[in-house]
Amino acid sequence: MSDNVEKYIERKTFRGTSDSISKKFADAGLEKIRACINCGTCTGSCPSGRRTAFRTRVAIRKALRGDESVLEDIDIWMCSTCYYCYERCPRDIPVTDMIIKLRNIAVEEGFILDNHLTLADDIFYKTCHGVPANQPDQKKWRDLRESYGLPALPPTVHSYPEAVKECHKLMELTGFRKLLNHAHEVKEKRASENKDSEGGK
Repeated sequence: MSDNVEKYIERKTFRGTSDSISKKFADAGLEKIRACINCGTCTGSCPSGRRTAFRTRVAIRKALRGDESVLEDIDIWMCSTCYYCYERCPRDIPVTDMIIKLRNIAVEEGFILDNHLTLADDIFYKTCHGVPANQPDQKKWRDLRESYGLPALPPTVHSYPEAVKECHKLMELTGFRKLLNHAHEVKEKRASENKDSEGGK
């Protein structure tokens, strides 16, 4: 397992929450989960939970208690957003939407996996794609597309590079760039603080 992931796996115990985090939880509409009766249907329905340590009910309960450690936990990134939990919840809680909101708050607070941040940088600053298809090492995929009678490159910014500027403009308007820059700043600040605290031991 990579060091990049291991540092996120340490389970945090409940440590309360700051007023700013509580406000973010409330502003995100997380109070909807107060209708949760802790039945476990969400966890029992979760295909990701069968293969990972992700337990939907645990994440929801932490958010309900205002436990900010839910933001640091790698588990919220294991949700595949399949919406099984949402469809089966007996209290009609939009569970998947709550997980997505927790992820958004986690990014704002700088709790984003390094690989996710790198991917976001690639999408924004470089290709506007999570999986570029126009790189030299992607020849086998271009050949495969052509063998099926498809164009070598999909009809995206790969085929229309001039559209990259439009994508960047759209991401500017939606605040994606601002959020990405903020995530970088918070992560760097947290890493610096951790290094200082380790140096003081």
